[in-house]
Amino acid sequence: MAREDNRRNNRRDRDETPEFADRLVAINRVSKTVKGGKRFGFAALVVVGDQKGRVGFGKGKAKEVPEAIRKATESAKRNMIRVPLREGRTLHHDMNGRHGAGKVVMRTAPEGTGIIAGGPMRAVFEMLGIKDVVSKSIGSQNPYNMIRATLNGLTKEASPRSVAQRRGKKVADILPRTDAPAAAPAEAEAAEA
Repeated sequence: MAREDNRRNNRRDRDETPEFADRLVAINRVSKTVKGGKRFGFAALVVVGDQKGRVGFGKGKAKEVPEAIRKATESAKRNMIRVPLREGRTLHHDMNGRHGAGKVVMRTAPEGTGIIAGGPMRAVFEMLGIKDVVSKSIGSQNPYNMIRATLNGLTKEASPRSVAQRRGKKVADILPRTDAPAAAPAEAEAAEA
């Protein structure tokens, strides 16, 4: 019996390791009018990530704010996705995401650009570990829809390695050659002479 309790405690300690960072995006207070007055409830929207390519979001509802945040964080940890990052700092290619009326555009950016994004999208990129990205939200400003649209776009991202594996080729065959443009002018000069 003591051994079983010890196992539970060890499992709990492992689950509560601070490997994930979380960001509270929105809290919504709702009220219900009853005979004696009003009852308040709270809904929290939280984004969780390991800042190394994994991110998820969750929502939680409760009578108290801390309990709503706790529920949202647990929900976010259960619904995480993995996103391949280029050089660990930006996206591999530009993409669009959509959910309902929420539309987002995400573009790769050179080093030093930083995160150019609005509130909920910024939280997703920071928790994901992206350091350079340019993005724009078009359409719905609802934070729930913006986050869902952002994650919808991020799930579409494909790294060169995954594309090569899917097509049965090598990564070098898929990526554009960097030495080809330099060789073309030399060939043109030889043709003129």
